[in-house]
Amino acid sequence: MRHDEHGRYVPDRDDLDCLTDPAVSRYLQQLGYSPEYPEGEGFALCLTHDVDDIYPPLSHMLASLPYQAGREELDWFRRSLLWRWKGRASSPYRNFMDIIDLEDAYDAKSTFFFLSTERDVRRFRYDIEELEADLGSIIDRGYSVGLHGGYYAYDSLKDLMSEKARLERSLGQRVLGYRGHYLRFEVPQTWKLLAEADFSYDSTFGYGRHAGFRNQMCHPYLPYDLDEERSIDIIEIPLNLADMALFGLEMGKAWEVMRTLIDIVEKNRGVMTVLWHNNMFSSPFRRDSLRLYRKLLDYGRRKEAWIASSDEVWRWFEHGYR
Repeated sequence: MRHDEHGRYVPDRDDLDCLTDPAVSRYLQQLGYSPEYPEGEGFALCLTHDVDDIYPPLSHMLASLPYQAGREELDWFRRSLLWRWKGRASSPYRNFMDIIDLEDAYDAKSTFFFLSTERDVRRFRYDIEELEADLGSIIDRGYSVGLHGGYYAYDSLKDLMSEKARLERSLGQRVLGYRGHYLRFEVPQTWKLLAEADFSYDSTFGYGRHAGFRNQMCHPYLPYDLDEERSIDIIEIPLNLADMALFGLEMGKAWEVMRTLIDIVEKNRGVMTVLWHNNMFSSPFRRDSLRLYRKLLDYGRRKEAWIASSDEVWRWFEHGYR
């Protein structure tokens, strides 16, 4: 079993074909498991955004330099250079209302996962307290906020609880969901710690660099502790596709990967959970990512999917029919 520099499991080359086969969900369907969704939709798209940065770091500025030809890119550079003088609210990565406006046009909802840690493996990110107005606006628009657990939180109950409490103070309400920074996770320990810290669901379990079904499921589920032979009191909404998994792919190939996964989830009446970082909507060097996200929303709407936030998916599976 291989692990990367962040301690995450990396699938072997022989395992990659299995990632596109949700064999467990397919077997459950054969046994008669066929979840229903609101308004009779046949499957769900679960939209999520990890907010790693709200101010463009130097690496993003340098990567954007070759893309200065158009007026839109020049406007981005002005905002990137001037926010320190004009005020932090003018940063191009504080784009939450732009993302919400886009998703509203498709009658969709999403969850934003925010960091509230003071420690990071690379650089200081942001103080959650300065985003209280943004958090309030997100909630007022009918969207939801979860905790993007810090790099060192996945195996520390103390960190999980303190970060959760800090975010809840700024948000003004309880936080239901969790996703670990860099998708850091330890099975089954992180699930047990999250349940103890009073989270309702996790959406970390997946791959950052590979698309597909890590545990061969495309449905939320209760994790099981083999050592203690009992279920863990938290729902896992597995992650199926992160934007990073498409980096380096030509536009047509990237869309083929996305469309194939959506079709597989639809066939199994499952939930397709997507992670798109907020900076992907504003970075000049990630223009294809914005176009791909629009195609995702358009395809999901044409397929008559329930396009929901992870909070909504949790509520449906917890209270709707489970």
